[in-house]
Amino acid sequence: MQSANNFIRLNDLIASGQLRGKRVFIRADLNVPQDDSGNITEDTRIKASVPAIRAASEAGAMVMVTSHLGRPVEGDFKPADSLAPVAVRLSELLGQPVALKSDWIDGAGLEQLQPGQVVLLENCRLNLGEKKNSDVLAQKMAALCDIYVNDAFGTAHRAEASTYGIARYAKTACAGPLLAAELDALGKALHAPKRPLLAIVAGSKVSSKLTILKSLADKVDHLIVGGGIANTFMLASGIKVGKSLVETDLVAQARAIIDMMAARGAQVPIPVDVVCAKQFASDAVATVKAVGQVDDDDMILDIGPKTAALFAAQIAGAGTIVWNGPVGVFEFDQFAHGTESLALAIAASPAFSIAGGGDTLAAIAKYNIADKIGYISTGGGAFLEFLEGKTLPAVEILLQRA
Repeated sequence: MQSANNFIRLNDLIASGQLRGKRVFIRADLNVPQDDSGNITEDTRIKASVPAIRAASEAGAMVMVTSHLGRPVEGDFKPADSLAPVAVRLSELLGQPVALKSDWIDGAGLEQLQPGQVVLLENCRLNLGEKKNSDVLAQKMAALCDIYVNDAFGTAHRAEASTYGIARYAKTACAGPLLAAELDALGKALHAPKRPLLAIVAGSKVSSKLTILKSLADKVDHLIVGGGIANTFMLASGIKVGKSLVETDLVAQARAIIDMMAARGAQVPIPVDVVCAKQFASDAVATVKAVGQVDDDDMILDIGPKTAALFAAQIAGAGTIVWNGPVGVFEFDQFAHGTESLALAIAASPAFSIAGGGDTLAAIAKYNIADKIGYISTGGGAFLEFLEGKTLPAVEILLQRA
C-alpha cells in the first residue's frame, strides 16, 4: 500500500510560480451520467474537477483537460461518447469558454492556446491504445505538455495511457488537489490512525470483499460486518440464518478472520438480533427476532435495534472510522433502520471518518450527513483496492516521478 504523501502536488507548483506560460495537461474524472437526450443528470464530478482547472488557468497556464466518458470503443467515435455536454457545463462553472477539441493527439489546433485559456480534449478512451497503456500514445500525450496533472482518483487503480503512461514521459508529473486529498485522507485513516480504528464492511457477498476483510483484519481494532457478509459470519459463529443470502463455502474464511482478530485482542461483533422477512420485497413484513429465533424460511434483511445500539456505542468510542457498505437493505424503509442508526452514529462521532463505495454514498445522501463525514471518497473501485492494500498504478508512477 502506498505511503500517501511523497508525490509532487499541483498546489505546490502553483505556489512557487511554476505554471506561468506552461502547457498543463489535466487528467480529470468527468464521467457523468446522462439521460437519453445527452443531458447531464448529475454533475458532482465536474464540480469536483473545477478547482484544479481554475487554479491552473489563474496561475497563467495553458490548460488542456481530458477525461473518459462511458465505455466507448477505441477508434470508433459515436456522438453519445462525446464530452460536448461536459464542455458546455464546464464553461458555465468556470465562467469562461471551454472549446472541445477532437483528434487532438498530434496537437492539431492546440498551438494557439493562450495563458489562462482552457480546452477540453475529446474522450480519451476513444484513442487507440488508451486501455492497454500504449507507449506510443503515452509519449504523444506527454509531448503536448510541460506539466501533467492526475486529478482522477476514480481511475487510479488502472494503468492506462492517460493515467500512467503519460506520467512516465511528461517533463513533470504531479497530483491534482482531488487526488491528493483522497490519498491524504486514506493515508490518515489507514497508515496513522487515531485508535481505536473501526471498519464497517458490508455488502451482499463475502467473496467480493474477502481480500479487504483480510487486509483490515490485520489493522483494525473492531470490524463490523453487515449485509449478506454478516450472515456468513453468523453462520461461522454457529448461528442459523434461515434462507438468507449466505456463502457457506466461505464460512471457514470468516471463522479464520474472527480468530485472527481475536488472537490480537480485536473483535468482529456478531449481531444479537436481526430484522427478518419471509420474502425479499418492498412490501415485505419486517419482524425483529433474536438471532437464535430465526426460522428456516426467514430472510435476514437488516440488523435489529439491540445490535444497532451496540454498534453505535462502538462507533461513539472510535478514533477513526472507515465505512464501506450499508448493513441492511436500506432501499426498503422497513429494513433501513440499521443503516440509518450507523449513519447517524458516524455523523455524531468525533472520530475522523472516511466513507466510500456507491451504496455508501447513497446512504449518506439518504440520511443527509455528507457534511458530518470527515472525507467522502468518490473513488469506487480505487477506494476498495486501496483498502485491500493494493498498489494503485497511477499513484505508484507519481511516487516514482517524485
